[in-house]
Amino acid sequence: MKLFLKIFPLLHFIISLLFVACAVDLIFLATVQLWQSIPLDGAASTRGHMDAVLESIALITVAVAALELGQTIVEEEVQREAHMSAPTRVRRFLSRFLVALVVSLSIESLVAVFRFSQDAPEQLPYAASVAVAAGILLAAWGVFIRFNRSAEELEPEAMEEAKQEDEKVQR
Repeated sequence: MKLFLKIFPLLHFIISLLFVACAVDLIFLATVQLWQSIPLDGAASTRGHMDAVLESIALITVAVAALELGQTIVEEEVQREAHMSAPTRVRRFLSRFLVALVVSLSIESLVAVFRFSQDAPEQLPYAASVAVAAGILLAAWGVFIRFNRSAEELEPEAMEEAKQEDEKVQR
């Protein structure tokens, strides 16, 4: 059984590598798309270039989220060998995940607003719904943290252990 449990950090590491590989690929695609949109013959198509820039921002935003998830998994599951049964660690992992998700959704909604305001204004409610979803996630995360504050006070040893692990990871 212990051998079986030792496989999990390896699998988490592989998943993190896949997140990083996807992020690198997205960054490459965004770079290629941005480069190809630059008019080399002098015939400037501002509209096409703006669309390419917005699409590149969207790709980079997803890449940042993938990198953050990969880093979070490595730090929380491989380096710390954290087991998600501890409420303090669950809150930390969830917080890191939600930060990446809320920031990504917010940027994605801004990109959609810019794109739809020029091309298809009738699609703006869909972009606004992404922004509203990001706001709801942020508010729900705040409520979650507020309600779980008492749990942190009940388990000060888990918080102290998590802080010690942070010091080890930072070295």
